[in-house]
Amino acid sequence: MIESINPFTLESIAIYRPHSQEEIDERLDRSTACFALWKTSSFLRRTELLLELAKGLRARKKDFALLMAEEMGKPFTQGEAEINKCAWLCEFYAEHGEEYLKPESVFIEGQSSLIFNEPLGSILGVMPWNYPFWQAFRFIVPTILAGNTILLKHASNVTGCAQEIEQLFAESSAPSGLFELFLLPGREVSALIGDPRIHGVSLTGSEPAGAAVASMAGKVIKPSLLELGGNNAFIVMDDADLERALESFFISRFQNNGQSCIASKRLILHEDIAVKFVEMLEDKIDQMIHGEPSKPDTFMGPLARVDLAKELDEQVQESIRQGAQLVRGGKREGAYYEPTILTNIDREMAVFKEETFGPVVAVSVVGSFSEAIEMSNDSRFGLGVSIFTNDIEQVLDRSDAFNEGAVFVNDFVKSDPRLPFGGVKVSGYGRELGRDGALAFVNRKVLVINNPEADNN
Repeated sequence: MIESINPFTLESIAIYRPHSQEEIDERLDRSTACFALWKTSSFLRRTELLLELAKGLRARKKDFALLMAEEMGKPFTQGEAEINKCAWLCEFYAEHGEEYLKPESVFIEGQSSLIFNEPLGSILGVMPWNYPFWQAFRFIVPTILAGNTILLKHASNVTGCAQEIEQLFAESSAPSGLFELFLLPGREVSALIGDPRIHGVSLTGSEPAGAAVASMAGKVIKPSLLELGGNNAFIVMDDADLERALESFFISRFQNNGQSCIASKRLILHEDIAVKFVEMLEDKIDQMIHGEPSKPDTFMGPLARVDLAKELDEQVQESIRQGAQLVRGGKREGAYYEPTILTNIDREMAVFKEETFGPVVAVSVVGSFSEAIEMSNDSRFGLGVSIFTNDIEQVLDRSDAFNEGAVFVNDFVKSDPRLPFGGVKVSGYGRELGRDGALAFVNRKVLVINNPEADNN
């Protein structure tokens, strides 16, 4: 059985029965049948559906925000912001999707050539719990716009959110089978990928889950897209606007209770401002309101599950045993973990080399921008890096030195429907959002026409 537990009260919310094989087959068959029709639908039809979904999201924003607070501990106002972003995503692709996907003309030595972007079929999305609506819609919207149909396997602890997404489609003009939800344990996903009715898979999640999905997709030769973990660096140089840097770092590290793949986890400070910046950060944490996530003024609540808080505590305690200095925090109560600052960081410590999925800050000190680049790159991950400095030219000259999917200057790394999103190294491959997201699951078909009559004329 699948159980959803409120991480703040630790009480059971609901228990769900996983789908049987017969039910999974029925959903796969509906998806396949729908694809035969949806792939021929007009862009007008598809964009009208996206605008319907945006309207439905905005209409139930408060309900969805409360549900996220209950199921995974997301602070209420941050949940409302997530729903607004999903609606914006729908509206953005409704406006720009046709332009991204239209055929392209190429003229080669008298031949007329066209490149078509044709859908592949039923695409499976395996989505995480930390942004229950955004992560799902980030996959769903450009994929159905391209003419594919959707199969969603969501994280078990946010099954209520997954069912609300299903209901949004049921209440819209979407044809039967365009969106199908699977309720099943994560261990069954790899086998599901082998089903011939599935034509591609997108996963947002952990490195082990990504490796398993990529392995199975490779065995059956199906396209896959992976958006995995990160331990992004946040660099503050001595000439930076410290107040602006502090505000950006605080949001990046502590929003969503610190549970974000692109959160800034390794704080790299120039030696001339390191002590001052840590003191400023402590003062900022002192002002933070934390507690029940459903309250509008709460900025930080519990982690999504008790086991996640235990895992984070193990990383912190191991690092302290290795010599890290605990400046503040470092305590767990149930699923709640205190905002924590660690200094005197060695690169072999867990808080430096692993992803810390919670409100933990690992502070390192450098003497130059070159040293900051080298330290930032000393990671198995490669989602993004934030750099705060007034010397923009220095960053432009060295931007190619960062081995990351994104480099943000005087801002924190974030996803945006207008920009491609993804990482390198063990942070995954492929890109979501922007034009790249629209083309993630299409057949780039080439049509070449050689007209002999044109040659004779």
